[in-house]
Amino acid sequence: MTDSRTDWAITYRSIVLPKHCDHYGHMNVRFYAEHFDDGGFQMWQAAGVKQSELTRDGMGIVVANISIDFIHEIMAGQLMEIRGAWIRVGGKSLTHEQRMFEADSGTLCAIQTTVEVAFDMNRRTSAPLPEDIKAKIEAHVLTPEKLAR
Repeated sequence: MTDSRTDWAITYRSIVLPKHCDHYGHMNVRFYAEHFDDGGFQMWQAAGVKQSELTRDGMGIVVANISIDFIHEIMAGQLMEIRGAWIRVGGKSLTHEQRMFEADSGTLCAIQTTVEVAFDMNRRTSAPLPEDIKAKIEAHVLTPEKLAR
């Protein structure tokens, strides 16, 4: 699932539909979030973590922060490709970045950075990240050189 050209996992592919576009003719911000969110679930699988591992023993993974940088318009009829990489692993949280490209030209259109937190679903509070999951993600964290834009 990793793109050998860039060391980034392909997490999502789609086409921009007219219903995704606003009155300016480009994809509306609400749909960037939707596409990035779908890709975010694939980040775990790309690192070898199954969804069932994320919910065992009353655990969950919740989003603590999302930031999107809008760089270039993407319009109806254009194909998009989103690639993701893990950029940091802590004791309770992890950070990944996804980049949306217009697929035909390779133009970078947006970057989303997401911080996710291990969460005890019973106590409703953050919890330590299980060591086995942490190790799987750490094996996929990109070096600063590979993150260079």
